[in-house]
Amino acid sequence: METVNVIINGTSYAVPKGSTVLEAARAAHIDIPTLCYLKDINEIGACRLCLVEVSEGGRPFRMVTACVFPVSEGMVVKTNSPKIAASRKMNLELLLSNHDKKCLTCVRSTNCELQQMCRDYGVEESTFNGEMTHYEIEADGPIIRDNNKCILCRRCVATCAKVQQIGVIGAVDRGFDTHIACAFESKLVDNPCINCGQCIVACPVGALYERDDTDQVFEALADESKHVVICTAPSVRAQIGECFGYQPGTDCEGKMVAALKALGFDGVYDMNLTADLTIVEEANELLGRVKNGGALPMITSCSPGWIKYCEHYFPEMIDNLSSCKSPQQMFGAIVKTYYAQKMGWDPKDIFMVSAIPCTAKKFEVGRADQSAAGVPDVDVAITTRELGRMIKKAGINFRALDDAKFDDPFAIGSSAGAIFGATGGVMEAALRYAAEVISGKKLEKLEFNEVRGVEGVKTASYKVGEMTINVAVASGTGNAKKLLNMVKAGELDVQFIEIMACPGGCVNGGGQPIQPASVRMNMDLREVRASVLYNDDANADIRTSQDNLAVQKIYDEFLGEPNSHKAHEILHTTYVKRGLY
Repeated sequence: METVNVIINGTSYAVPKGSTVLEAARAAHIDIPTLCYLKDINEIGACRLCLVEVSEGGRPFRMVTACVFPVSEGMVVKTNSPKIAASRKMNLELLLSNHDKKCLTCVRSTNCELQQMCRDYGVEESTFNGEMTHYEIEADGPIIRDNNKCILCRRCVATCAKVQQIGVIGAVDRGFDTHIACAFESKLVDNPCINCGQCIVACPVGALYERDDTDQVFEALADESKHVVICTAPSVRAQIGECFGYQPGTDCEGKMVAALKALGFDGVYDMNLTADLTIVEEANELLGRVKNGGALPMITSCSPGWIKYCEHYFPEMIDNLSSCKSPQQMFGAIVKTYYAQKMGWDPKDIFMVSAIPCTAKKFEVGRADQSAAGVPDVDVAITTRELGRMIKKAGINFRALDDAKFDDPFAIGSSAGAIFGATGGVMEAALRYAAEVISGKKLEKLEFNEVRGVEGVKTASYKVGEMTINVAVASGTGNAKKLLNMVKAGELDVQFIEIMACPGGCVNGGGQPIQPASVRMNMDLREVRASVLYNDDANADIRTSQDNLAVQKIYDEFLGEPNSHKAHEILHTTYVKRGLY
């Protein structure tokens, strides 16, 4: 690797040629503040907070934006001079001059990059007084937009356009009137937004956030006539600790369960159970299509953001979608049918909550054909962030809790269900099931490493008995678009596709704890968080969905055979061709 020598704050460093000043400084463990910068996504030098002084070839020092300015041999860099500090402070005051400063009631208070920077530079108030813009808060759907707090960093715009390749938001108007909006000032709910929430985790402030449904949950918990139960998605246990100061990649399953019981839920269940149920239904659906000439390739249906993306952008491929409900919806359907019958409960008296890593799940609970018992399968879906806020609001000391276990009868879940939270996990779980069903014997090696990892598109081919199964995996709708166009063009011959709307899968979902850009630059959260799920898998006693005794019992006592008529009535759904507008 070719390097150049630079001097940063008086110390010489050899850094890769072509690096920006920001990359060089952070490689030397020197922090340069940023607000608009997102590595590989938004590198535009707009916020002017990363200003540094540089001297090249003995010329006088000048100010440049570190995030876009390349290093050169012999460059001298100052990152913390009084001139730089004064400039950054002035830029912060300019941002505050047109910013809604209701920090105490802001959902991002104490986790706001602007707020933290103002603390670091001693900015208490803006000295620039004058006119301020005012916008109505848009709160019609799962994602709420408050342009009064927007700092025009454009991180949300870049994420939507470059990563997800959807581009429903952008900067409109000019000068003082510039703001982020959809085309023709329309609302997000009236656009082909898929509610993935990647804009939320990109936002450095409180301009974007999910609709808070926690009051509904607290109200239900206080209603003695309701049976209030909750199931938690596999990736939530791998991220909830970040809400309480744990490092990313910390498994907090036991404390999470204990906190939910302390909140007063009548049942605390593991969604891994219905992840296993999904695999049994989905894999049998795939085998049925292969044998009977159904629509191929079959595409997984666990990610509601992906489903809505398909309905908007690839409506011609709706027949390729698995008809299986997501594990969240299957759980609610089973609780309000099978379990309600066993307990003698009226489904109307069951309040079903899911804790999930996904903002799109809030849209999913209101979809048509998601009411197996004549009432919504799931009443409320709360994100990992909302769950963290509920625990804090209830005064529960999360870090002091002793570990607890999930409740019966839905405590059993295989580790195949657990790895659903990582991209490639659904595919791997399905392959474990299908390979054993087709071959009629147990697999000696359960890992399908070719579909693991954070690459945007992965392909693999497996020989199972006399059958060869070609598979593909994509995460992030930008990669989904690439993959599906290859399939449509005849460039890729596959029978089974897994797609997750969020890059890296649910571990990087739009409802997960928000980490600042400085952390995201130096740590691949997708890999770190997914490691929790793969560690669980490696050490689990039950590693295939078909070995889950609770799933077997549900079929024996209630559903009959996989893909039976009754299973289709309860566990399967339909889709809508939405188009773009």
